[in-house]
Amino acid sequence: MTTRCVLGSGAFQYEVISQNWGNLPSSIVWGETHGIAVDAAGFVYVAHRSDSTEPVDAVIVFDDQGTFVRSFGSALGENYHAGGHGIDVRKEGNEEFLYLCSIRIGLVTKTTLTGEIVWQMTRPMESGKYDDPKTPFSPTNIAFAPDGGFYIADGYGSHWIHQFDSSANWIRTFGGFGTGTGQFKTPHGLWVDNRPGRTPSLVVADRGNGRLQYMTLDGKHLGFVTENSEAGFELTSDLAVLKSPVSFPAHFDIRGDIMVVPDLHSRLTLFDGQNRVIAHLGDDAEWTRRVLGDGTFPVRGDRSQWRPGRFIHPHDACFDRAGNLFVAEWVPSGRLSFLRHVS
Repeated sequence: MTTRCVLGSGAFQYEVISQNWGNLPSSIVWGETHGIAVDAAGFVYVAHRSDSTEPVDAVIVFDDQGTFVRSFGSALGENYHAGGHGIDVRKEGNEEFLYLCSIRIGLVTKTTLTGEIVWQMTRPMESGKYDDPKTPFSPTNIAFAPDGGFYIADGYGSHWIHQFDSSANWIRTFGGFGTGTGQFKTPHGLWVDNRPGRTPSLVVADRGNGRLQYMTLDGKHLGFVTENSEAGFELTSDLAVLKSPVSFPAHFDIRGDIMVVPDLHSRLTLFDGQNRVIAHLGDDAEWTRRVLGDGTFPVRGDRSQWRPGRFIHPHDACFDRAGNLFVAEWVPSGRLSFLRHVS
C-alpha cells in the first residue's frame, strides 16, 4: 500500500499526487523544465530547454489531467529551444496570450495560446544599457503591470529590469548589478504584487542576493522582505539586519492573498498577504544539504537519489484554478510535480 505524502500544515496542506506529471509523446524528450503556467481553461504550459542539435518544440501543453494536447516553438527563432526559460499567461481583453523568454538568444516573444507569434523583441537599445554590443542580454522572466504594460528581467544578462507600456514601447530601466538597495544580482523572477489591501508594487526574486526586493511600479526601491522575530515578516532597507526567509528565489505566482515562491534550494515557500511565511514545502535541513552538496548540485542528475515529497531545484511554480500547485524543476531530464490542495 502506497503511503500518502502530504506537505504543509493546517489550511495549507498539499498531497503529492505526482512528481513525474505529464504524459509526453514518444517524439518529445524533456530538457530542463524551466517554466510553467496555467490558462483560464486549466491547460498547463511548460517551457523547457533542450540540448538537441535540431530545432524542437520548446513549449509543451497538457490538459489538467496531464494528457498531451500540443507543442510548439521550433519556429520561434533559431536555437530558441536551447534557451527556453520563462513562460507566463496574460488575459488581454477577451483573449489570453503567452509571454516567453529565451535566455540563449536573448529573445522575448508574445504568442497566442497555440504559438502564433504576435511580436518578438531583443535587447531594448532605447535604454542606453546595451550600446556596447558585447553587453549581455539574457531575459529570464516577465511581470505584468495593472495598466497593460509589462516588465522584463534581464536576469542572466546585465541585471537590469526594463519597463514597457501596453504597446511594448520602452519606458524606463532600473536596477543593475550590485548588493545595495535598488540593485540586483540575478533578478531572476518578478511579479506585480496586487494582493487585496496592498498598493500594487513589483516584487523581484533577487536570486543571487538571496532575497525578495520590493520596488514601486516606476522602479524605486521600497524594501526587502525580512524575518523579524518580534514583528513577523516585514519590509526593511537596512541590509545590516536583513534576515531573508528565502535562500535562492526563482519566480512567483499569486492566488488570492497567497504568494508562492519556488526556491532553487529545494523548496517552495508560501507567504500570506502580509508576507508572513505560511510554510516551506518539500525540504528539510538534511535534504537541502544533500541536494546542494559542495556547490556542484550532485543530486541534480541522479534520479536514484530523488525522494518522494522532496524537491531538487524548483525553478517555477503556479496555482491552478482550484488552488493546487504545479512545480517545474531545473534538472537535466525534466521534472514536473502536481500537489493537490487537501485542506
